[in-house]
Amino acid sequence: MLHLKTLGLTLSALLLAFSSVAQAASTSAMVYMSTETGNGMSVGTVTFTDTPAGLEIKTDLKGLPAGEHGFHVHEKGDCGPMEKDGKMTPALMAGGHFDPDKSGKHLGPDGDGHKGDLPKLVIGADGMAKLTLTLKKAKAEDFKGRALMIHGGGDNYSDMPAALGGGGPRIACGLIQ
Repeated sequence: MLHLKTLGLTLSALLLAFSSVAQAASTSAMVYMSTETGNGMSVGTVTFTDTPAGLEIKTDLKGLPAGEHGFHVHEKGDCGPMEKDGKMTPALMAGGHFDPDKSGKHLGPDGDGHKGDLPKLVIGADGMAKLTLTLKKAKAEDFKGRALMIHGGGDNYSDMPAALGGGGPRIACGLIQ
């Protein structure tokens, strides 16, 4: 009888362990083109899922300009436009890169800089990106309620010669929920 009780407890512990693995933390963002008046057309989704290898980032995007783009989590959960230098600027309400440790540095996805630095987003000639990227220094919960930003230009993961990797204008944004 004691042997069956021990076996039952062991099986319960294993089921609990497997169910917690199966229910890995996950969050996602619907991404929209950013305009001077707010959200434009939908360009797809990005999903963040915790895995043993790190934070898995799956992109399912379309309708974006081909090439490399800066890809970041920004501090505020707002993709709205805001006035800057007398003109409305797309997605400026999102604030700066998510930097809870106040590093003040842009050193790339696995560097000691902003926590919101993600791997570069590469859009194909067809305007699509169906990618799986990995980030080792964050969890899905870290990004919940913040803005996901796609910039018009590439990202050199440095603050030189241009600040924040030279990504340029904010072309698409989504709220991470």
